[in-house]
Amino acid sequence: MSLKNVYFIGIGGIGMSAIAQYYHHAGYQVSGYDRTPSRLTEKLESQGIRIHYEDQPELIPTTVDDTLIIYTPAIPASLKELQTAREGGYRLVKRSLALGEIAQGQETLAIAGTHGKTTTSTLLAHLLTDSGAGCNAFLGGISKNYHTNLLLAKNPVLVAEADEFDRSFLQLFPDIAAITAIDADHLDIYNDLQQIQAAFLQFARQIKKAIVLKQGVSLGVPDDALTASVYRYAYDQPADFYAKDLQPLPGGYFEFTLHTPGEPIPHCQVGIPGWVNVENAVAAAAVAWLHGTNPEAIRKGLRSFQGVERRFDVHVNTPACAYVDDYAHHPKEIAAALSSIRNIFPGRRVTVVFQPHLYTRTRDFYEEFAAALSQADDVILLPIYPAREEPIEGVNAEMILEKIQGPTAQVIAKDQLLSHLKQQAIDILITFGAGDIDRLIQPITELLKTTR
Repeated sequence: MSLKNVYFIGIGGIGMSAIAQYYHHAGYQVSGYDRTPSRLTEKLESQGIRIHYEDQPELIPTTVDDTLIIYTPAIPASLKELQTAREGGYRLVKRSLALGEIAQGQETLAIAGTHGKTTTSTLLAHLLTDSGAGCNAFLGGISKNYHTNLLLAKNPVLVAEADEFDRSFLQLFPDIAAITAIDADHLDIYNDLQQIQAAFLQFARQIKKAIVLKQGVSLGVPDDALTASVYRYAYDQPADFYAKDLQPLPGGYFEFTLHTPGEPIPHCQVGIPGWVNVENAVAAAAVAWLHGTNPEAIRKGLRSFQGVERRFDVHVNTPACAYVDDYAHHPKEIAAALSSIRNIFPGRRVTVVFQPHLYTRTRDFYEEFAAALSQADDVILLPIYPAREEPIEGVNAEMILEKIQGPTAQVIAKDQLLSHLKQQAIDILITFGAGDIDRLIQPITELLKTTR
């Protein structure tokens, strides 16, 4: 097929928009559909990519033989555009397969895991870019260093976030990959933790050269049962790669020596706060080191890393109050973020706003969410953001509320949040969620800057 048009169904997603930009830069005619406008779709449109926001099958390019259609599994099967693509003889592929095809012929470095992969993969891409070697990177968030989720380079090296949702990562065959965590999640896709572990094992068997595996994470088979060499990493416990001689610094930062299988790399510091980001940095640095990145470039890149939008993203930090936003939508992510908040702001009063994401995830983990949120002093729950799901009878944010022990806690409507916060004496505020809570970040930031 002589490709001319690339059409995206769900073009505004973080992963889809990166691939759309890639094809646009490569000179193809790119267009697509999404349900609602967003900052990502605005950026695509500013580059000349045509996007519409109503289900209009007639806007799909009519030349079947030179059109590739890429869709996200988050799109409902009932969408007329998706049905037209399936019935019309088009080449129709999921986002994950499109990314897998782009990766062919490039040295692929991937970050997988049920949490931590966006920050870790973005940091890895920064280490390679800042070193001068460069890479092509498809990121699951917006890099604050580069203000984009796509990096392009002539160097045939690709950095990718390997997403376990819908078993997407099984389309990748990385040369080197890290696995940050294997926890129960996406139980609407996987029946149980055993199925998730089996998928990660299959992914690990597709890795060609080296696997960087978080200490304590098991693939269920001996290391020598895998083709790739296995290296372990940890936060501060002895492993092939770990942060040694940790020294806490003001503001939640740390200086440390990065232990490697070769020479140690002293005087490392990550450019964003929180102990969890030191752990992420060890994983990213391990992959870069195994790839051959110079140790001095690793040290320099760690220090200049500015983070990822919506990943422990500090918007306000004054003596009066602080506001942090985080994409966390799994109980372990929330627990880790709150642990870092307590480390950075000891003795302060922490208020959490959490928007649960998906009815199935709330149903499966409401007790774990409650336990994690109980680390806070005040908890505000918003109604569940459904994303791709229909409501499940009896599943709501109140399920979490009833299990929270310790903090003051309540459920309020999303459109009432700003007026509620105006009445509160906010000390430390953190917002959590993977839904449309991001629309409130700027108004909350402005509220806290003008009223505190």
